[in-house]
Amino acid sequence: MWAAPQRADEAEFVSLFDGRSLEGFGVQDGPEAAFYVKDGAIVVHESAGYPAWLRSARQYENFDFRGEFFIKGWTNSGIYLHAPEHGRNMWCGMKINIFHQVDATPAPESMGSVFPVAAPLKVNVKNQGEWNSFRILMDWPRLRVWTNEEPVQDLDLETVPELRHRLRRGYLGLESLSYPIRFRNLRVRELASKVAWTPLYETPQDFAKWHISDGKPVFEALGGVLHSDGVGHLATQEKFRDFELQMYVRHAWHHNGGVLFRTEGKGSNGRHYEIQLHDVEGAHYPTGSLYSFKRGLYPRIEAGQWWLLQLRVKDNTCLTRINGETVMEYDRLENLEEGPIELQAHDAGRWTEYKHILVRGI
Repeated sequence: MWAAPQRADEAEFVSLFDGRSLEGFGVQDGPEAAFYVKDGAIVVHESAGYPAWLRSARQYENFDFRGEFFIKGWTNSGIYLHAPEHGRNMWCGMKINIFHQVDATPAPESMGSVFPVAAPLKVNVKNQGEWNSFRILMDWPRLRVWTNEEPVQDLDLETVPELRHRLRRGYLGLESLSYPIRFRNLRVRELASKVAWTPLYETPQDFAKWHISDGKPVFEALGGVLHSDGVGHLATQEKFRDFELQMYVRHAWHHNGGVLFRTEGKGSNGRHYEIQLHDVEGAHYPTGSLYSFKRGLYPRIEAGQWWLLQLRVKDNTCLTRINGETVMEYDRLENLEEGPIELQAHDAGRWTEYKHILVRGI
């Protein structure tokens, strides 16, 4: 088995690949054989297909991620950063593109780009059957990337509109585009966390953080999933004014519901704003809209499939993102008072489920 010697500056690094197995990783959205180990390297099988990818066992926020990849001829792949549990990896999180072509003029699709948003500073790739080194240093808001010891990215993510609202924490991943690319010597060092999320629902014990505020809805704590049906509202015990909320949602076909904020704690009967959850493209206010104020772009969601919802509320502004796409922005909120966050059950028999409900003040 090949193993690169550890450099003096890597004493705190943890190996992610033992050179013999995929222990510590899991194949996602593809066949189990999409990735395998040969000659001390992780190999993408040519029949793996897209969107198969290999996911780290745990999530990371800020980190120094290093390794090597092998290119011979036409090759396309990528390294995912802050990939979500469900949803679109390179839109909820980010993808550092791996491509064989040595572009004289770097483009957002070039080797080393934050695909397909930010072109690299330069293209540095060896493509004639050679190993390339990479280093990805994520310390939000700064992202730096090196290939073959040369800097190819140095970004302040907060200044890039397409990147500033991406996930701040997620999985590391290797992408399959069905080219037989190889990876080895993968290791990571975690850096200090900069954001603190409060779980509103992760386990059944968190159900105590909520109460029925209106009607007779049926909310059930089913392990890591909060299941809703009936008609009415479930409200947080805590109140919020300026916050970022993120959660995963799935629902029955053509369901109807909502996420309310800055409420009086009386559901729709009192002061409130509502982000609509209504999976009907032709609806007056489909999923992601600020109900009765601004219609959102219809998002890419499917009944029965988990998708990521991000809601950011600050002063008189709010922003909704669905599966990594900003579908609604509004800057004329008049009610600036704090209030509970409430989940609406609207139609009996058309269930909605939630998990990993997290909030943080901003």
